[in-house]
Amino acid sequence: MGISRDSLHKRRLTGGKQKPWRKKRKYELGRQAAGTKLSSNVTVRQVRCRGGNIKFRALRLDTGNFAWGSENTTHKTRILDVNYNSSNMELVRTKTLVKNAVVQVDAAPFRTWYMQHYGKKIGVKVKNGEKVESEDITDVKRSNTLAQKLKERNNKHAVAIGIDEQFSTGRLFALITSRPGQCGRCDGYILEGKELEFYQKKMAKKGSKASKD
Repeated sequence: MGISRDSLHKRRLTGGKQKPWRKKRKYELGRQAAGTKLSSNVTVRQVRCRGGNIKFRALRLDTGNFAWGSENTTHKTRILDVNYNSSNMELVRTKTLVKNAVVQVDAAPFRTWYMQHYGKKIGVKVKNGEKVESEDITDVKRSNTLAQKLKERNNKHAVAIGIDEQFSTGRLFALITSRPGQCGRCDGYILEGKELEFYQKKMAKKGSKASKD
C-alpha cells in the first residue's frame, strides 16, 4: 500500500463511515517525508512530479538566506543548531529542518553589514553593567560626506536589547519559513520583539522540563 493523500478513508462530516467506492488515484499519491537534517554534507535531490514539474528534496543542509526585518537586510549564513519545534521536540533532538522550526544562525554576516552600514560595533560585551569597549569605530578614515551619512543613520536609531545580547554570543535565533523538503532551501528571518520573547519563554520552559526528567 502506497502513501495516499485521499479522504476516502475518512468519515463523513456527519460522522458516518463511508466505504471506498473506487481505487486510489495517481493524483492522490503522497511521498515519504524528506526529514531534512542539519549537516555540512549538503545533499539536494530532484523529484519528478505530476505534469513534469520538479521538486527539490533537500536531505542535508547547513546554510540559508535569513532576513533581518527591522533593518531591511538579508544575508546567507550558516545554520548552527535546531532549538525548538512546536509540533514535535523529537525533531529538535534529531536536528531536523522543517518550516516554523526555531534555529540558531551565525551572526557574523549581520555583524559585518551593521559595522559597515552604521560605522558602529554591535554586541559589545557588558561587564558590571557597563560595556567593555566603545561602540564607535575610530580607526577608519572617512570622508566628510560618509561621516555625515553615518551620523544621520545613527540619529534616533537603536537595536533592541534582545538582539544586541545575542550578537555578543555570535548566534541569533531565527525562524524557518521555507519548506526544505519541497524547494530545497532553508530560508527564514531573525526573531525580534514579542515573537522572540514568546519563543524564548517556550524554550526555557522546555529546558526546565527536560532537566527535571
